Amino acid sequence: MKPITLSVLDLVPVLGRADPKSALGHAVSLAQTAEKLGYSRYWVAEHHDMPSIVSSCPEVVLSHIGAKTERIRIGSGAILLPYYKPYKVAETFHMLATLYPGRVDLGIGRAPGGHAHASMALSDNYLEGVRRLPEAIQSLVELIADDFHVEGQPVSARPLPAVPPELWMLGTNIKSAQFASRFGTGYVFGHFMSDQDGKTIIDTYRDGFQASAISPVPRVIVAVSVVCAETDEEAAHSAELGAGLFLGASAVSGEERRQYSGRAIVGAPERVKRQLLDMREQYRADEFIVVTTAHDYGARIRSYELLAESLLQQ
Repeated sequence: MKPITLSVLDLVPVLGRADPKSALGHAVSLAQTAEKLGYSRYWVAEHHDMPSIVSSCPEVVLSHIGAKTERIRIGSGAILLPYYKPYKVAETFHMLATLYPGRVDLGIGRAPGGHAHASMALSDNYLEGVRRLPEAIQSLVELIADDFHVEGQPVSARPLPAVPPELWMLGTNIKSAQFASRFGTGYVFGHFMSDQDGKTIIDTYRDGFQASAISPVPRVIVAVSVVCAETDEEAAHSAELGAGLFLGASAVSGEERRQYSGRAIVGAPERVKRQLLDMREQYRADEFIVVTTAHDYGARIRSYELLAESLLQQ
């Protein structure tokens, strides 16, 4: 059996009685643990004005995580590109890639990442940014390849790292897959956030992929929600309690929690292993990036440990 590749997606949650500072400390602990266990990447999401999630500035968190780790790749999952100028994004991630050579990933997305008023605070016209997203992605590809021009004059996003960041498009639908294939980026399908046919979406990306200066072949990561515990019952309980975090409301109904946790892969190690291996075959996934919305930090770390013992440490 081909070895499986696993990575970590961290929402940087505030759990229990933690405050934002301690939540960031737990993010460091998770990244260090993931590195020791053999996970390939540690990515931080971007969300805005969500009291239970401390990930408004992934690039700042990544700079800190990079200094506290040695080998694991670090990246964004994702920078929400409609809010920002591609040039500044490229400068930021070139700086990270200069600080941490050969370890940096730039994942981009088109979601708002927060409520409508937070979007208004971030941008005068978020929807215009979404409309112009193809231009922004093209500019970002050119900047990473150091082949960007303004009025015919070359402009570089300095410092230019020895190893450029890897560029990934994150999404949950056909549109994001088409963007990734059109501009020759890697593609991350957000399985845990999507109710659409993942196989069709990923096949659209692979079939339409156009090689680029930054990626000669298609690469697929599937983002999955996994809660693993010693028993199926313990995992199910933890997953249901943790679902309220991602849904963003402490008073969310039990039915809504069960619906969200139903999209997750939940259970003891053997059950989780079987489901991930089946999904890898179904989606032809090169890698899984795992988000774990468990009910406390200890359960979260234990879930990643059990997953690694089952799939990485053979």
